[in-house]
Amino acid sequence: MAQTNLYEDHSGVTSGNYDNPYDALIEASHNDATKLQAIYDRHRRARIEQQKGKLLDPSFAGVTPDSVLQRLQYPEIEPGFRDTRHCLVFWARPPQKLKNLITHIQQQLRAVLPNMWFMPAENLHLTCLEVTFSRTNEEIGQLVKQISPKAVEITDYTYTHQARLIKPMLGFDASAFALSFLPAAGEGLSQGRKKAEDEYTYHHLRRDVYTLVKDTGVDIGSRYTVPSSHLTIGRFITPQDTSKDAEKGINASIPDPEKMEKVVEKINALNEWLQEVYWPRDASPPIREGGEWIVGEEKGLDFHQGTLWYGKGECIRLGKGF
Repeated sequence: MAQTNLYEDHSGVTSGNYDNPYDALIEASHNDATKLQAIYDRHRRARIEQQKGKLLDPSFAGVTPDSVLQRLQYPEIEPGFRDTRHCLVFWARPPQKLKNLITHIQQQLRAVLPNMWFMPAENLHLTCLEVTFSRTNEEIGQLVKQISPKAVEITDYTYTHQARLIKPMLGFDASAFALSFLPAAGEGLSQGRKKAEDEYTYHHLRRDVYTLVKDTGVDIGSRYTVPSSHLTIGRFITPQDTSKDAEKGINASIPDPEKMEKVVEKINALNEWLQEVYWPRDASPPIREGGEWIVGEEKGLDFHQGTLWYGKGECIRLGKGF
C-alpha cells in the first residue's frame, strides 16, 4: 500500500524510546491481550474511516497505480523493465482455509474492479518482520549470511509460540486492498485452546522475532511497526475502473465519484458480511473456518529474500508448521 498512508500510526502510542519498538504497545496495554487488541482495533478503524473519507472526497484526484507492478503487468510501457528492489523478510504464510476466504473476497471485488491486480493465492503473506527493503542483491546476500545461523530457530518459532488472529476486516487506500486481523484475546475458543494461550499475541510474536534477528547483529531497517496484521490482496495498476474516461485504459485520468462510491459500498458490504459470518459468535464452532488463524498453521515462518514486493522472491528457509 502507499507508504504515505500505510505507515501512519493511529494507535496513539509512540515507540521511539524503546530498543525493541514492539515493547511500546505491550507496555501501553500493560501486557493485557484485551487492551492490546483494542489498540490494534483503534488503529484499524481509524485508518479505514480516514481512507474512506479521502476516496469519497469530491476533490479526490484518483487512485494511485503501483508504477512498478504496472510496468511488470503491461511490459509495453517500458520494454525490458525489471524490479530491482531486493528485500529480506520473515513472512507468515496463510493456511488454505484463509486462502479460500481471500479468494472469495477477491472475486467480489473483481465485480467492481475488473482490472485490478489481485495477489495470487500462492503469493499471499503476512509480514512478521521486514528486515530491510530496496537493497542490492549483494547487500541482501551479506545479511542472509549473518542471520542464517539462527534461521532454524526463528522460522520454527511459531511451532512453540502460537499466536492467534481473529476478526478479519477489509482495509484499503488509493493504492491497494488488504485483509487485516486483530490479535485474539480469549474470544471464540475452540479445539481445546485455553484463554491463557491468547496472552501471547501476534504483537508478542513480532517483538520476539525482532529480538531474535537483532541478536544476530543485523541492523533492522523495517519501514513500520504500526499495530497492524494484514495481508495485501490486491493493488491498483490502472485507474480505468474508477474513471470517467475508462476507454483510455491505463491512461485514464478523470476520476468518477459514482464509480468510487460503488467501490466503497462493496467494501462496506464485505466488512458487514465478514463481521456477521466470520467473527466470534455464540454457535458451534464459535468461529467459522477462515475467520481465525493461528500463525504457524500448516507452515512456519518463511525467511524470504529477493524482489518479493508482490509475494515472489526466494524462500531461504520455511519453518515447521503444525
